[in-house]
Order: sequence, then C-alpha cells, then structure tokens
Amino acid sequence: MAERDEEAVRRFVEHLAMTLNDLGFPRMPARVLGALTVAEDGVLTAAQLGAWLGVSPAAASEAVRYLVQVGLVLREPVPGSRSTRYRAVGNSWYMASVAKGGVYKQVADVMGEGVAAVGADTAAGARITEMTEFFLFLQEEIAALVEKWQAKRAGTA
Repeated sequence: MAERDEEAVRRFVEHLAMTLNDLGFPRMPARVLGALTVAEDGVLTAAQLGAWLGVSPAAASEAVRYLVQVGLVLREPVPGSRSTRYRAVGNSWYMASVAKGGVYKQVADVMGEGVAAVGADTAAGARITEMTEFFLFLQEEIAALVEKWQAKRAGTA
C-alpha cells in the first residue's frame, strides 16, 4: 500500500476547495468536504475538522451545518459520547445534483416567475421561456445520467 503524502493531501484539499469556490460553492464547506473526503475512514468530528483545517471547531461546525442541509454530509453520534461526527455521503456528488427536484428544476421554477412578470407574449418572455425549457431539459438529462451511473456502479450497464 502506498504511503500518504500529507502535504500533497493538504494541497489537494485546498485546490479542490478553491475550484469548488470558483464554481460558486462556499469556501469553508468546500474545505470541510475535502477534508472528509480524504479522511481515511471518511468520518471526523468538528474538533478534528477544525484542527486539520486550522480553523475553530465553530467554523467547522458552521460549514458542516451547510453541508448537512444540502445533503452532502451526514451527522452521526459518536458511540459512548455526546459528540457528533460527520461523514461525507458516498454518492453525494451525483445524488445532490438531483435531490429535491434538482438545481436545474429550481432555476426553471424561478424562470417561470420571470415569464409571468414580463409576459409570455413578449420578446423577453420568449427568451425566458426558452431558458426555462433548457433548464428543465438539463434536469431530465441529469436524472437519466444518474440512473446510468447507478447501473454502471452496480455492474448492470
């Protein structure tokens, strides 16, 4: 088994966090998600996250709260303790993309408000309607891709 290069692991986590942040993901939750991803057993407490990332446990807890809300991290009790530990959801990346109607469906719903505001029979309404249809199309395609991915992982594709 290859030995871990801890400095390379830390650089990876920070690079991942910067990349996700550039894509609009909050930086501290991205760092926490990266730390959980590289943790050998995938589980850390807020204190462990804080120590590993060089931030306060409170900052780590706030980031974890965000990740739990968006479905990327699970909370679980530490057996025999009042502490809580956090685990990155194994299939979180693709499942979060379609959970609760998915992000593209949410955008399409908002676009519907735009059509109602400007009027469907206007040039702006036509543009917004096309955008709405595009986001609904993306949502359907993402759901189909997730099904294909699940089949591939199960070895049935």
